[in-house]
Amino acid sequence: MDEKKRNFATVGKSELKVDGRGLVTGKPLFTTDIDLPGTLYVKILRSPHAHARIVSIDTSVAEAIAGVVLVLTHKNTPSTRYTTAGQGFPEPSPYDTRMFDTVVRFVGDRVAAVAAETPEIAEEALKKIEVTYEKLPAVLSIDESQAENAPIVHGEDDSTGIYDAKRNIVANIDILAGDVERGFAESDVIVETTCETQYAQHTPIEPHVVLSYLAPDDRLVLRTSTQVPFHVRRIVAYALGIPVHQIRVIKPRVGGGFGTKQEIILEVVAALITLRTRRPALIELTREEEFVSSRTRHPMRVRVKLGAKKDGMLNALEMEGISNTGAYGSHGLTVLSNTGSKTLPLYNKAPNVHFYGKAVYTNLPVPGAYRGYGATQGYFPLEVAMDELAEKLSMDPIQLRRINHIRAGETSPIFVKLGEGREGVEQIIDSCELERCIDIGAKRIGWAEKHGKKIREGSWVHGVGMSVHMQGSGIPEIDMGAATIKMNEDGSFNLLIGATDLGTGSDTILGQIAAEVLGVPLDKIIVYSSDTDMTPFDVGAYASSTTYVSGTAVKRAAEKVREQIIDVAAEMLQVD
Repeated sequence: MDEKKRNFATVGKSELKVDGRGLVTGKPLFTTDIDLPGTLYVKILRSPHAHARIVSIDTSVAEAIAGVVLVLTHKNTPSTRYTTAGQGFPEPSPYDTRMFDTVVRFVGDRVAAVAAETPEIAEEALKKIEVTYEKLPAVLSIDESQAENAPIVHGEDDSTGIYDAKRNIVANIDILAGDVERGFAESDVIVETTCETQYAQHTPIEPHVVLSYLAPDDRLVLRTSTQVPFHVRRIVAYALGIPVHQIRVIKPRVGGGFGTKQEIILEVVAALITLRTRRPALIELTREEEFVSSRTRHPMRVRVKLGAKKDGMLNALEMEGISNTGAYGSHGLTVLSNTGSKTLPLYNKAPNVHFYGKAVYTNLPVPGAYRGYGATQGYFPLEVAMDELAEKLSMDPIQLRRINHIRAGETSPIFVKLGEGREGVEQIIDSCELERCIDIGAKRIGWAEKHGKKIREGSWVHGVGMSVHMQGSGIPEIDMGAATIKMNEDGSFNLLIGATDLGTGSDTILGQIAAEVLGVPLDKIIVYSSDTDMTPFDVGAYASSTTYVSGTAVKRAAEKVREQIIDVAAEMLQVD
Protein backbone atom coordinates (compact mmCIF):
# COMPACT_ATOMS: atom_id res chain seq x y z
CA MET A 1 0.00 0.00 0.00
CA ASP A 2 1.19 3.54 -0.73
CA GLU A 3 2.82 4.79 2.49
CA LYS A 4 1.22 8.18 1.98
CA LYS A 5 -2.21 6.54 2.33
CA ARG A 6 -1.59 3.79 4.87
CA ASN A 7 -3.08 3.86 8.30
CA PHE A 8 -0.18 4.10 10.72
CA ALA A 9 -0.29 2.51 14.15
CA THR A 10 1.97 5.04 15.86
CA VAL A 11 3.10 7.74 13.43
CA GLY A 12 0.66 10.64 13.30
CA LYS A 13 -1.10 9.49 16.45
CA SER A 14 -1.41 11.41 19.70
CA GLU A 15 1.19 9.85 21.99
CA LEU A 16 2.58 10.85 25.36
CA LYS A 17 5.92 12.60 24.86
CA VAL A 18 8.82 10.37 25.80
CA ASP A 19 10.08 13.09 28.17
CA GLY A 20 6.61 14.28 29.18
CA ARG A 21 6.42 12.56 32.56
CA GLY A 22 9.80 13.95 33.60
CA LEU A 23 8.81 17.46 32.58
CA VAL A 24 5.50 17.58 34.44
CA THR A 25 6.96 16.00 37.58
CA GLY A 26 9.92 18.36 37.74
CA LYS A 27 12.67 15.84 37.14
CA PRO A 28 16.22 17.22 36.67
CA LEU A 29 16.19 17.43 32.89
CA PHE A 30 17.68 20.84 32.10
CA THR A 31 21.30 22.01 32.18
CA THR A 32 21.14 23.63 35.61
CA ASP A 33 19.03 20.91 37.20
CA ILE A 34 22.07 19.10 38.56
CA ASP A 35 24.22 20.41 41.41
CA LEU A 36 27.85 19.33 41.29
CA PRO A 37 30.00 19.74 44.42
CA GLY A 38 32.61 22.46 44.09
CA THR A 39 30.92 24.24 41.19
CA LEU A 40 32.39 27.63 40.31
CA TYR A 41 30.05 30.39 39.20
CA VAL A 42 31.23 32.46 36.27
CA LYS A 43 30.34 36.05 35.47
CA ILE A 44 31.53 38.02 32.47
CA LEU A 45 32.73 41.63 32.29
CA ARG A 46 31.46 43.27 29.13
CA SER A 47 32.52 46.29 27.14
CA PRO A 48 30.71 49.59 27.74
CA HIS A 49 31.99 50.86 24.38
CA ALA A 50 30.99 50.04 20.81
CA HIS A 51 34.61 50.08 19.62
CA ALA A 52 37.71 50.41 21.77
CA ARG A 53 41.20 49.09 22.32
CA ILE A 54 42.08 47.74 25.76
CA VAL A 55 45.13 49.74 26.81
CA SER A 56 45.48 48.10 30.20
CA ILE A 57 43.56 45.74 32.44
CA ASP A 58 44.28 45.21 36.15
CA THR A 59 42.65 42.22 37.84
CA SER A 60 44.78 42.15 40.99
CA VAL A 61 42.12 43.56 43.33
CA ALA A 62 39.50 41.20 41.95
CA GLU A 63 41.80 38.20 42.30
CA ALA A 64 42.49 39.10 45.94
CA ILE A 65 38.83 38.88 46.93
CA ALA A 66 38.10 35.84 49.10
CA GLY A 67 36.24 33.25 47.05
CA VAL A 68 37.61 34.31 43.67
CA VAL A 69 39.35 31.32 42.09
CA LEU A 70 40.27 32.47 38.58
CA VAL A 71 40.10 35.58 36.40
CA LEU A 72 40.46 35.29 32.64
CA THR A 73 41.41 38.08 30.22
CA HIS A 74 43.22 38.32 26.90
CA LYS A 75 46.48 38.11 28.85
CA ASN A 76 46.05 34.51 30.01
CA THR A 77 43.86 32.87 27.38
CA PRO A 78 44.51 31.41 23.90
CA SER A 79 44.69 33.90 21.04
CA THR A 80 43.29 31.45 18.48
CA ARG A 81 40.76 32.91 16.06
CA TYR A 82 37.67 30.76 15.57
CA THR A 83 34.05 31.03 14.51
CA THR A 84 31.15 30.76 16.92
CA ALA A 85 28.81 29.57 14.14
CA GLY A 86 27.57 26.02 14.72
CA GLN A 87 27.92 24.92 11.11
CA GLY A 88 29.36 21.91 9.34
CA PHE A 89 33.12 21.84 8.81
CA PRO A 90 34.63 23.70 7.04
CA GLU A 91 32.37 26.44 8.32
CA PRO A 92 31.43 29.07 5.70
CA SER A 93 31.90 31.79 8.34
CA PRO A 94 35.05 33.81 9.09
CA TYR A 95 37.42 32.89 11.88
CA ASP A 96 37.32 36.37 13.42
CA THR A 97 36.63 35.71 17.12
CA ARG A 98 38.93 35.29 20.11
CA MET A 99 37.89 34.12 23.54
CA PHE A 100 39.09 37.51 24.84
CA ASP A 101 40.54 40.15 22.53
CA THR A 102 42.57 43.33 22.90
CA VAL A 103 39.89 45.12 20.87
CA VAL A 104 36.20 45.19 21.80
CA ARG A 105 33.80 45.67 18.91
CA PHE A 106 30.32 46.16 20.38
CA VAL A 107 28.67 47.11 23.65
CA GLY A 108 28.54 43.77 25.44
CA ASP A 109 31.68 42.24 23.94
CA ARG A 110 33.66 40.08 26.39
CA VAL A 111 36.49 41.72 28.36
CA ALA A 112 37.08 39.33 31.27
CA ALA A 113 35.53 36.44 33.19
CA VAL A 114 35.56 35.73 36.91
CA ALA A 115 35.10 32.26 38.40
CA ALA A 116 34.19 32.32 42.08
CA GLU A 117 32.61 30.25 44.84
CA THR A 118 29.29 32.11 44.57
CA PRO A 119 27.57 34.26 41.93
CA GLU A 120 27.61 37.21 44.33
CA ILE A 121 31.38 37.04 44.80
CA ALA A 122 31.88 36.82 41.04
CA GLU A 123 29.67 39.88 40.49
CA GLU A 124 31.54 41.85 43.14
CA ALA A 125 34.89 40.91 41.61
CA LEU A 126 33.80 42.19 38.19
CA LYS A 127 33.40 45.65 39.71
CA LYS A 128 37.01 45.58 40.91
CA ILE A 129 38.56 44.93 37.50
CA GLU A 130 40.13 48.15 36.24
CA VAL A 131 40.17 48.59 32.48
CA THR A 132 41.60 51.51 30.53
CA TYR A 133 40.10 51.84 27.06
CA GLU A 134 41.18 53.82 24.02
CA LYS A 135 37.89 54.62 22.36
CA LEU A 136 37.87 54.09 18.60
CA PRO A 137 35.51 55.46 15.92
CA ALA A 138 32.47 53.20 15.69
CA VAL A 139 30.44 52.00 12.73
CA LEU A 140 26.78 52.06 13.76
CA SER A 141 24.86 51.41 10.55
CA ILE A 142 25.08 49.73 7.17
CA ASP A 143 25.62 53.10 5.49
CA GLU A 144 28.42 54.08 7.87
CA SER A 145 30.05 50.70 7.30
CA GLN A 146 30.24 51.31 3.56
CA ALA A 147 31.11 55.01 3.66
CA GLU A 148 34.42 56.17 2.22
CA ASN A 149 37.22 55.95 4.82
CA ALA A 150 34.91 54.16 7.27
CA PRO A 151 36.53 52.83 10.45
CA ILE A 152 37.66 49.24 9.99
CA VAL A 153 35.93 46.84 12.38
CA HIS A 154 38.40 43.98 11.84
CA GLY A 155 41.84 45.40 11.13
CA GLU A 156 43.75 42.46 12.59
CA ASP A 157 45.88 40.33 10.29
CA ASP A 158 45.16 36.91 11.81
CA SER A 159 41.44 36.59 11.00
CA THR A 160 40.57 34.43 8.01
CA GLY A 161 37.58 33.95 5.72
CA ILE A 162 36.67 37.65 5.44
CA TYR A 163 35.85 38.80 1.91
CA ASP A 164 37.30 42.33 2.26
CA ALA A 165 38.16 43.42 5.81
CA LYS A 166 39.39 46.86 4.72
CA ARG A 167 35.91 47.64 3.37
CA ASN A 168 34.10 45.90 6.27
CA ILE A 169 32.66 43.32 3.88
CA VAL A 170 32.27 39.89 5.46
CA ALA A 171 30.81 38.21 2.38
CA ASN A 172 29.86 39.07 -1.19
CA ILE A 173 27.42 37.29 -3.53
CA ASP A 174 26.61 37.87 -7.20
CA ILE A 175 24.69 35.29 -9.25
CA LEU A 176 22.90 35.69 -12.56
CA ALA A 177 20.50 33.55 -14.60
CA GLY A 178 19.61 34.84 -18.06
CA ASP A 179 19.94 38.48 -19.13
CA VAL A 180 18.28 40.75 -16.58
CA GLU A 181 18.98 44.02 -18.42
CA ARG A 182 17.33 42.66 -21.54
CA GLY A 183 14.51 41.23 -19.44
CA PHE A 184 13.66 44.64 -18.00
CA ALA A 185 14.00 46.29 -21.40
CA GLU A 186 11.43 43.88 -22.82
CA SER A 187 9.02 44.23 -19.88
CA ASP A 188 5.78 46.19 -20.17
CA VAL A 189 5.58 47.08 -16.48
CA ILE A 190 8.39 47.58 -13.93
CA VAL A 191 8.16 48.10 -10.17
CA GLU A 192 10.89 48.57 -7.61
CA THR A 193 10.73 48.61 -3.82
CA THR A 194 13.17 48.66 -0.90
CA CYS A 195 12.44 47.37 2.59
CA GLU A 196 14.51 47.33 5.77
CA THR A 197 14.22 44.75 8.53
CA GLN A 198 15.48 45.26 12.05
CA TYR A 199 17.04 43.34 14.91
CA ALA A 200 14.88 40.71 16.62
CA GLN A 201 15.73 38.63 19.68
CA HIS A 202 14.85 34.95 20.08
CA THR A 203 14.16 35.20 23.86
CA PRO A 204 13.95 31.46 24.58
CA ILE A 205 12.57 30.67 28.03
CA GLU A 206 15.91 29.13 28.98
CA PRO A 207 18.88 31.45 28.34
CA HIS A 208 22.28 30.26 27.13
CA VAL A 209 23.79 28.09 29.85
CA VAL A 210 26.65 25.60 30.15
CA LEU A 211 28.03 23.44 32.95
CA SER A 212 31.53 22.07 32.45
CA TYR A 213 33.31 19.46 34.56
CA LEU A 214 35.91 16.71 34.44
CA ALA A 215 34.82 13.08 34.15
CA PRO A 216 36.52 10.35 36.25
CA ASP A 217 38.80 9.64 33.28
CA ASP A 218 39.88 13.33 33.26
CA ARG A 219 38.04 14.08 30.03
CA LEU A 220 36.22 17.39 29.71
CA VAL A 221 32.42 17.20 29.82
CA LEU A 222 30.21 20.05 28.62
CA ARG A 223 26.56 19.84 29.64
CA THR A 224 25.12 22.61 27.53
CA SER A 225 21.85 23.95 26.17
CA THR A 226 22.70 23.74 22.49
CA GLN A 227 21.22 22.86 19.12
CA VAL A 228 24.54 21.57 17.78
CA PRO A 229 26.43 19.35 20.28
CA PHE A 230 28.83 17.85 17.75
CA HIS A 231 29.76 21.29 16.42
CA VAL A 232 30.30 22.46 20.01
CA ARG A 233 32.79 19.65 20.53
CA ARG A 234 34.75 20.46 17.38
CA ILE A 235 34.89 24.23 17.88
CA VAL A 236 35.86 24.02 21.57
CA ALA A 237 38.62 21.56 20.67
CA TYR A 238 39.94 23.91 18.00
CA ALA A 239 39.74 27.08 20.12
CA LEU A 240 41.55 25.46 23.06
CA GLY A 241 43.96 23.33 21.04
CA ILE A 242 42.93 20.02 22.59
CA PRO A 243 41.95 16.75 20.88
CA VAL A 244 38.30 16.19 20.04
CA HIS A 245 38.38 12.82 21.79
CA GLN A 246 39.13 14.58 25.08
CA ILE A 247 35.72 16.30 25.02
CA ARG A 248 32.25 14.96 25.65
CA VAL A 249 29.21 17.15 25.00
CA ILE A 250 25.87 16.28 26.58
CA LYS A 251 22.73 18.05 25.40
CA PRO A 252 20.10 17.85 28.19
CA ARG A 253 16.54 19.12 27.78
CA VAL A 254 16.66 22.47 25.96
CA GLY A 255 14.28 25.27 26.87
CA GLY A 256 13.97 26.67 23.37
CA GLY A 257 16.52 27.54 20.72
CA PHE A 258 15.05 29.04 17.52
CA GLY A 259 18.57 29.37 16.07
CA THR A 260 20.25 31.30 18.87
CA LYS A 261 21.66 28.07 20.29
CA GLN A 262 23.25 27.17 16.97
CA GLU A 263 26.13 29.22 18.30
CA ILE A 264 29.11 28.39 20.49
CA ILE A 265 29.13 31.40 22.84
CA LEU A 266 29.87 30.26 26.40
CA GLU A 267 31.28 26.75 26.07
CA VAL A 268 34.86 27.80 25.29
CA VAL A 269 35.11 29.96 28.42
CA ALA A 270 33.56 27.36 30.73
CA ALA A 271 35.80 24.65 29.30
CA LEU A 272 38.99 26.61 29.91
CA ILE A 273 37.99 27.44 33.49
CA THR A 274 37.39 23.76 34.26
CA LEU A 275 40.68 22.74 32.65
CA ARG A 276 42.56 25.40 34.64
CA THR A 277 40.87 24.83 38.00
CA ARG A 278 39.85 21.16 37.64
CA ARG A 279 36.45 22.14 39.06
CA PRO A 280 32.97 22.35 37.55
CA ALA A 281 32.10 25.75 36.07
CA LEU A 282 28.62 27.16 35.44
CA ILE A 283 27.87 30.08 33.11
CA GLU A 284 24.27 31.21 32.67
CA LEU A 285 23.36 34.40 30.86
CA THR A 286 20.94 36.83 32.44
CA ARG A 287 18.04 38.05 30.35
CA GLU A 288 19.85 41.36 29.87
CA GLU A 289 22.94 39.52 28.63
CA GLU A 290 20.79 37.52 26.22
CA PHE A 291 19.73 40.76 24.56
CA VAL A 292 23.18 42.33 24.29
CA SER A 293 25.54 39.40 23.81
CA SER A 294 23.82 36.31 22.42
CA ARG A 295 22.53 36.38 18.84
CA THR A 296 19.72 38.07 16.89
CA ARG A 297 18.14 38.14 13.45
CA HIS A 298 20.24 39.91 10.79
CA PRO A 299 18.96 43.41 10.02
CA MET A 300 18.88 43.86 6.24
CA ARG A 301 18.11 46.32 3.51
CA VAL A 302 16.69 44.49 0.50
CA ARG A 303 15.75 46.02 -2.85
CA VAL A 304 13.52 44.13 -5.28
CA LYS A 305 12.87 45.06 -8.89
CA LEU A 306 10.29 43.22 -11.00
CA GLY A 307 9.58 43.38 -14.71
CA ALA A 308 6.48 41.78 -16.25
CA LYS A 309 4.50 41.49 -19.46
CA LYS A 310 0.97 42.90 -19.66
CA ASP A 311 -0.46 39.46 -18.91
CA GLY A 312 1.41 39.37 -15.59
CA MET A 313 4.14 36.89 -16.54
CA LEU A 314 7.39 37.90 -14.86
CA ASN A 315 10.17 38.64 -17.32
CA ALA A 316 12.91 39.86 -14.96
CA LEU A 317 13.53 39.65 -11.23
CA GLU A 318 16.36 41.41 -9.42
CA MET A 319 17.11 41.33 -5.70
CA GLU A 320 19.89 43.22 -3.94
CA GLY A 321 20.56 42.60 -0.25
CA ILE A 322 22.89 44.22 2.24
CA SER A 323 23.05 42.53 5.62
CA ASN A 324 24.30 43.90 8.93
CA THR A 325 26.27 41.07 10.52
CA GLY A 326 27.35 43.13 13.52
CA ALA A 327 30.78 42.91 15.10
CA TYR A 328 31.52 39.33 14.04
CA GLY A 329 30.74 37.44 10.84
CA SER A 330 28.94 34.42 12.28
CA HIS A 331 26.41 33.09 9.71
CA GLY A 332 26.91 36.25 7.63
CA LEU A 333 27.47 34.55 4.27
CA THR A 334 24.92 31.78 4.69
CA VAL A 335 22.04 33.95 5.92
CA LEU A 336 22.60 36.35 3.02
CA SER A 337 22.72 33.38 0.62
CA ASN A 338 19.34 32.21 1.85
CA THR A 339 17.82 35.64 1.31
CA GLY A 340 18.08 34.88 -2.39
CA SER A 341 18.20 31.09 -2.63
CA LYS A 342 15.10 30.47 -0.50
CA THR A 343 12.93 33.15 -2.11
CA LEU A 344 13.69 33.61 -5.81
CA PRO A 345 12.86 30.03 -6.91
CA LEU A 346 9.27 30.58 -5.77
CA TYR A 347 8.61 32.62 -8.92
CA ASN A 348 10.47 30.41 -11.36
CA LYS A 349 8.58 31.66 -14.42
CA ALA A 350 10.92 34.66 -14.59
CA PRO A 351 13.63 33.67 -17.15
CA ASN A 352 16.00 36.43 -16.07
CA VAL A 353 17.07 36.59 -12.42
CA HIS A 354 19.85 38.48 -10.65
CA PHE A 355 20.73 38.27 -6.96
CA TYR A 356 23.62 40.14 -5.45
CA GLY A 357 24.56 41.55 -2.10
CA LYS A 358 26.99 41.73 0.76
CA ALA A 359 27.15 41.16 4.49
CA VAL A 360 28.96 43.95 6.33
CA TYR A 361 30.55 44.47 9.72
CA THR A 362 29.29 47.12 12.14
CA ASN A 363 30.00 47.82 15.81
CA LEU A 364 26.58 46.51 16.79
CA PRO A 365 25.38 43.25 18.44
CA VAL A 366 26.07 40.06 16.52
CA PRO A 367 23.27 38.40 14.55
CA GLY A 368 23.28 34.68 13.87
CA ALA A 369 20.85 31.90 13.05
CA TYR A 370 17.21 32.92 13.53
CA ARG A 371 14.06 31.17 12.36
CA GLY A 372 13.69 31.70 8.62
CA TYR A 373 17.45 32.20 8.30
CA GLY A 374 17.51 34.99 5.72
CA ALA A 375 14.39 33.94 3.82
CA THR A 376 12.25 36.13 6.09
CA GLN A 377 14.19 39.23 5.09
CA GLY A 378 13.88 38.37 1.40
CA TYR A 379 10.19 37.53 1.27
CA PHE A 380 9.08 40.80 2.86
CA PRO A 381 10.18 43.07 -0.04
CA LEU A 382 9.51 40.40 -2.68
CA GLU A 383 5.86 40.09 -1.69
CA VAL A 384 5.46 43.85 -1.30
CA ALA A 385 6.79 44.23 -4.84
CA MET A 386 4.39 41.55 -6.12
CA ASP A 387 1.47 43.47 -4.62
CA GLU A 388 2.69 46.71 -6.19
CA LEU A 389 3.07 44.97 -9.54
CA ALA A 390 -0.46 43.57 -9.31
CA GLU A 391 -1.81 47.05 -8.61
CA LYS A 392 0.08 48.52 -11.56
CA LEU A 393 -1.24 45.75 -13.83
CA SER A 394 -4.78 46.11 -12.42
CA MET A 395 -4.59 42.39 -11.67
CA ASP A 396 -5.76 40.37 -8.69
CA PRO A 397 -2.65 39.72 -6.51
CA ILE A 398 -3.67 36.08 -6.20
CA GLN A 399 -3.88 35.65 -9.96
CA LEU A 400 -0.45 37.26 -10.41
CA ARG A 401 1.05 34.72 -8.05
CA ARG A 402 -0.85 31.80 -9.59
CA ILE A 403 0.65 32.31 -13.03
CA ASN A 404 4.20 32.77 -11.75
CA HIS A 405 4.75 30.36 -8.85
CA ILE A 406 6.67 27.10 -9.04
CA ARG A 407 4.80 23.80 -9.37
CA ALA A 408 5.41 20.09 -8.86
CA GLY A 409 7.90 18.67 -11.34
CA GLU A 410 9.54 22.05 -11.91
CA THR A 411 12.89 23.51 -10.91
CA SER A 412 14.70 26.86 -10.91
CA PRO A 413 18.20 27.83 -12.09
CA ILE A 414 18.70 29.48 -8.70
CA PHE A 415 18.75 26.07 -7.02
CA VAL A 416 21.98 25.24 -8.87
CA LYS A 417 23.60 28.66 -8.86
CA LEU A 418 23.12 29.51 -5.19
CA GLY A 419 23.20 27.23 -2.17
CA GLU A 420 23.90 28.03 1.47
CA GLY A 421 27.27 29.73 1.32
CA ARG A 422 28.32 27.87 -1.81
CA GLU A 423 27.03 26.72 -5.19
CA GLY A 424 23.72 24.93 -5.01
CA VAL A 425 22.51 21.62 -6.39
CA GLU A 426 19.78 20.60 -8.82
CA GLN A 427 16.42 20.29 -7.08
CA ILE A 428 13.06 19.23 -8.47
CA ILE A 429 9.87 20.03 -6.60
CA ASP A 430 8.42 16.56 -5.99
CA SER A 431 5.11 17.75 -4.61
CA CYS A 432 3.43 21.10 -4.26
CA GLU A 433 0.03 21.99 -2.82
CA LEU A 434 0.50 25.75 -3.05
CA GLU A 435 -2.40 26.13 -5.49
CA ARG A 436 -4.68 24.38 -3.01
CA CYS A 437 -3.35 26.47 -0.11
CA ILE A 438 -4.13 29.66 -2.01
CA ASP A 439 -7.66 28.44 -2.80
CA ILE A 440 -8.37 27.48 0.81
CA GLY A 441 -6.86 30.68 2.20
CA ALA A 442 -8.76 32.91 -0.21
CA LYS A 443 -12.04 31.21 0.63
CA ARG A 444 -11.55 31.38 4.39
CA ILE A 445 -10.73 35.09 4.49
CA GLY A 446 -13.45 35.99 2.01
CA TRP A 447 -11.01 37.28 -0.58
CA ALA A 448 -13.53 37.58 -3.40
CA GLU A 449 -15.85 39.75 -1.29
CA LYS A 450 -13.26 41.82 0.61
CA HIS A 451 -10.31 42.36 -1.72
CA GLY A 452 -9.91 45.98 -2.76
CA LYS A 453 -12.39 47.22 -0.18
CA LYS A 454 -11.40 49.31 2.83
CA ILE A 455 -13.41 49.60 6.01
CA ARG A 456 -12.69 52.65 8.15
CA GLU A 457 -13.17 52.61 11.92
CA GLY A 458 -11.90 55.89 13.29
CA SER A 459 -8.18 56.07 12.58
CA TRP A 460 -8.06 52.39 11.59
CA VAL A 461 -8.46 51.04 8.07
CA HIS A 462 -9.26 47.34 7.70
CA GLY A 463 -8.77 45.19 4.63
CA VAL A 464 -7.37 41.86 3.46
CA GLY A 465 -4.01 40.96 1.98
CA MET A 466 -2.09 37.85 1.03
CA SER A 467 1.44 36.67 0.43
CA VAL A 468 3.08 33.43 -0.63
CA HIS A 469 6.16 31.79 0.86
CA MET A 470 8.23 28.68 0.21
CA GLN A 471 10.70 27.25 2.72
CA GLY A 472 12.97 24.26 2.28
CA SER A 473 13.82 21.79 5.02
CA GLY A 474 17.53 21.18 5.53
CA ILE A 475 20.56 21.95 3.39
CA PRO A 476 20.98 19.68 0.35
CA GLU A 477 24.17 17.59 0.34
CA ILE A 478 25.33 19.07 3.66
CA ASP A 479 22.86 18.03 6.35
CA MET A 480 22.94 14.47 7.60
CA GLY A 481 21.49 12.39 10.41
CA ALA A 482 22.28 9.01 11.90
CA ALA A 483 20.66 6.49 14.21
CA THR A 484 21.63 3.33 16.05
CA ILE A 485 19.08 0.77 17.26
CA LYS A 486 19.70 -2.23 19.47
CA MET A 487 17.24 -4.83 20.70
CA ASN A 488 16.89 -5.83 24.35
CA GLU A 489 15.94 -9.23 25.76
CA ASP A 490 12.34 -8.22 26.48
CA GLY A 491 11.63 -7.00 22.96
CA SER A 492 12.21 -3.33 23.71
CA PHE A 493 14.67 -1.25 21.72
CA ASN A 494 17.24 1.40 22.49
CA LEU A 495 17.19 4.21 19.91
CA LEU A 496 20.35 6.33 19.91
CA ILE A 497 20.12 9.53 17.88
CA GLY A 498 22.39 12.52 17.51
CA ALA A 499 19.42 14.77 16.72
CA THR A 500 18.63 17.53 19.20
CA ASP A 501 15.17 17.98 20.72
CA LEU A 502 14.65 21.69 21.43
CA GLY A 503 11.20 21.22 22.86
CA THR A 504 9.84 20.40 19.42
CA GLY A 505 9.14 16.80 20.42
CA SER A 506 11.64 15.29 17.98
CA ASP A 507 12.67 12.60 20.48
CA THR A 508 9.05 11.46 20.50
CA ILE A 509 8.63 11.77 16.73
CA LEU A 510 11.77 9.76 16.00
CA GLY A 511 10.68 7.19 18.58
CA GLN A 512 7.32 6.92 16.80
CA ILE A 513 9.06 6.27 13.48
CA ALA A 514 11.14 3.49 15.01
CA ALA A 515 8.10 1.99 16.74
CA GLU A 516 6.10 2.05 13.50
CA VAL A 517 8.74 0.22 11.50
CA LEU A 518 9.48 -2.31 14.24
CA GLY A 519 5.81 -2.96 14.99
CA VAL A 520 5.94 -2.18 18.70
CA PRO A 521 4.24 0.44 20.88
CA LEU A 522 6.12 3.66 21.56
CA ASP A 523 6.78 2.73 25.19
CA LYS A 524 9.01 -0.08 23.92
CA ILE A 525 11.38 2.48 22.37
CA ILE A 526 13.92 3.96 24.79
CA VAL A 527 15.26 7.16 23.24
CA TYR A 528 18.73 8.56 23.91
CA SER A 529 19.68 11.76 22.11
CA SER A 530 22.60 14.12 21.64
CA ASP A 531 25.50 12.81 23.67
CA THR A 532 28.68 12.92 21.60
CA ASP A 533 30.07 9.88 23.41
CA MET A 534 26.97 7.72 23.12
CA THR A 535 25.02 8.75 20.03
CA PRO A 536 25.99 8.83 16.34
CA PHE A 537 26.99 12.04 14.59
CA ASP A 538 24.30 14.55 13.64
CA VAL A 539 24.68 18.08 12.32
CA GLY A 540 22.16 19.38 14.87
CA ALA A 541 18.69 20.84 14.98
CA TYR A 542 18.19 23.64 12.49
CA ALA A 543 16.59 24.40 9.11
CA SER A 544 13.38 22.54 10.01
CA SER A 545 15.15 19.32 9.06
CA THR A 546 15.10 16.93 12.02
CA THR A 547 11.98 14.93 11.13
CA TYR A 548 13.02 14.63 7.48
CA VAL A 549 16.77 14.03 7.80
CA SER A 550 17.16 12.30 11.16
CA GLY A 551 13.74 10.69 10.76
CA THR A 552 14.85 9.03 7.53
CA ALA A 553 17.98 7.75 9.28
CA VAL A 554 15.82 6.25 12.04
CA LYS A 555 13.49 4.66 9.48
CA ARG A 556 16.36 3.04 7.60
CA ALA A 557 18.03 1.80 10.79
CA ALA A 558 14.75 0.32 12.02
CA GLU A 559 14.19 -1.39 8.67
CA LYS A 560 17.60 -3.05 8.91
CA VAL A 561 16.88 -4.25 12.45
CA ARG A 562 13.48 -5.55 11.35
CA GLU A 563 15.13 -7.48 8.52
CA GLN A 564 17.59 -9.04 10.96
CA ILE A 565 14.78 -10.06 13.31
CA ILE A 566 12.83 -11.62 10.44
CA ASP A 567 15.93 -13.49 9.20
CA VAL A 568 16.63 -14.95 12.65
CA ALA A 569 12.96 -15.83 13.19
CA ALA A 570 12.79 -17.53 9.79
CA GLU A 571 15.83 -19.62 10.63
CA MET A 572 14.43 -20.60 14.03
CA LEU A 573 11.06 -21.54 12.53
CA GLN A 574 12.68 -23.14 9.49
CA VAL A 575 10.61 -21.09 7.04
CA ASP A 576 11.53 -18.90 4.10
